[in-house]
Amino acid sequence: MKEELIARVVQVLRINMSWMTWNLFLAFIPLALSVWLFRFKRGGSWLWWLGFLVFYAFLPNAPYLLTDVIHLIDDIRTIQSVWMITLVLIPVYLLVILSGFEAYVISLINWGYYLHRIGKSQWIWRVELITHFLCAVGVYWGRFLRFNSWDFITQPDAVLTKGVEEILGKQPLVIIAITFVVLAGLYWIMKRVTLGLSQRDSRIGINSGRTNSNTPNI
Repeated sequence: MKEELIARVVQVLRINMSWMTWNLFLAFIPLALSVWLFRFKRGGSWLWWLGFLVFYAFLPNAPYLLTDVIHLIDDIRTIQSVWMITLVLIPVYLLVILSGFEAYVISLINWGYYLHRIGKSQWIWRVELITHFLCAVGVYWGRFLRFNSWDFITQPDAVLTKGVEEILGKQPLVIIAITFVVLAGLYWIMKRVTLGLSQRDSRIGINSGRTNSNTPNI
């Protein structure tokens, strides 16, 4: 019985590993772009603006992982073992979903860093709210209309016509509004946790540097 249960868990994880890996890859594309755009580059060139557009096209893939919880519900029904669900399945899903959302958080932190660097700090919270809304729309398009980021290039007419038409309905607007609130709330929490941890690490590094500077060189 245990062997059958373990085999079933391994099978479920093996099936999930393909889409989990792919979705995480898509989530880390905007993170990588945010480092290049907002940490190492200064805007103005056509290449920067092209990267900026690609950044926003792929950014919804990071919070999109939150919606993959629907797969967890299906897997729970398949396995039907409290211990396996608690010790294996839920931790794996939490790791994947939180990793994707953390990529979203760091991407926006990098965006805010860039705004601060060019003297536009007052725009940070506005940009964050606009981004949450755009990503809420993107998540809806991806989950319900099955659009992908590259559809902006391959079928822009469908994105603009079908995508806009769909979000004007009452139900889509409610879903987008709920998604916006969830994104804004989780981002507010995880941004503070992330910045708090980074500042703590910086203080530790400074203190370590001071300690090492007092030790004689060998």
